[in-house]
Amino acid sequence: MSGIRAAITAIDSYLPDYVLTNHELEQMVDTTEEWITTRTGIKTRHILKGNGKGTSDMGAEAVKGLLKKSGVDPNEVDLLICCTVTPDMKFPATANIISDKAGIKNAFSYDINAACSGFIYSLVTASKFVESGQYKKVIVVGADKMSSIIDYTDRQTCVLFGDGASAVLVEPTTEDVGVIDHICQSDGFGRVHLHMKAGGSVKPPSYETIDAREHYVYQEGQAVFKFAVSNMADVSVDIMKRNNLGSDDIAFLVPHQANLRIIDAVGKRMGLDKKQIMINIQRYGNTTNATIPLCLSDYENQLKKGDNVILSAFGGGFTWGAVYLKWAYDPS
Repeated sequence: MSGIRAAITAIDSYLPDYVLTNHELEQMVDTTEEWITTRTGIKTRHILKGNGKGTSDMGAEAVKGLLKKSGVDPNEVDLLICCTVTPDMKFPATANIISDKAGIKNAFSYDINAACSGFIYSLVTASKFVESGQYKKVIVVGADKMSSIIDYTDRQTCVLFGDGASAVLVEPTTEDVGVIDHICQSDGFGRVHLHMKAGGSVKPPSYETIDAREHYVYQEGQAVFKFAVSNMADVSVDIMKRNNLGSDDIAFLVPHQANLRIIDAVGKRMGLDKKQIMINIQRYGNTTNATIPLCLSDYENQLKKGDNVILSAFGGGFTWGAVYLKWAYDPS
């Protein structure tokens, strides 16, 4: 190869202490442990508790852990991107707040909102800044406090989501590792199936929207499931074909952790064995923008330099995408 590639060189994560179990949810809504596990694969999820605690608090902890782990001084960071659908506030960007809390003063920072595909979009964006040669150290943070926008009287959605954050450091390399290819797509028609009804410029907050419980996630489960399986599978298979990869060439698929049945269906389309698929949905649920980097963090010690890894996601919008990369370092 020639030129510069962007590589993930370090990763760290943060999860809140409080663990919400399926048994506790049985006491809150009309559901059962068996129904939740069978339909979703989820057993527990972490929830951020405490007044005044938001997405930036989790993101900042993940970034501080990342800086300590990698030995990078906060002043060396050139850019920080936060992908989230639960910003601390409409403005400023949560990335600005995370940078401040983590002591990052010489970087510019901003948010990306692509729903559950946000980490894919953000990693691609970060890689382009690095490949240009202009930036040496870019941090991508995937963080969401989904509990802040979940209706815990809606049994269809409240069992699915959890809170968490994870951060990766992206740096230049001239070795045969790093981000090699990507496919990112979107189709706005999907917005009718998965969105928040109120709180934006079309339907600003009011007493009526609050009373109607329109500030929570609205999801049409069957439609989202159908499109998630087909689009995540299609884009993952396409990126394999573009790069002449067979199923045996893949060390790991890192899928967005939305539903175990979706993950299984995508893996089957790719011809992968279960041992080739990163899965932690049973412990964390759907943490939206944090799911993929949380998987990478959990499996970090199983990844070896040069491993072929495919990241794949699908989210509201609809948005979806895949990234093919070669892992850049061996377990410490």
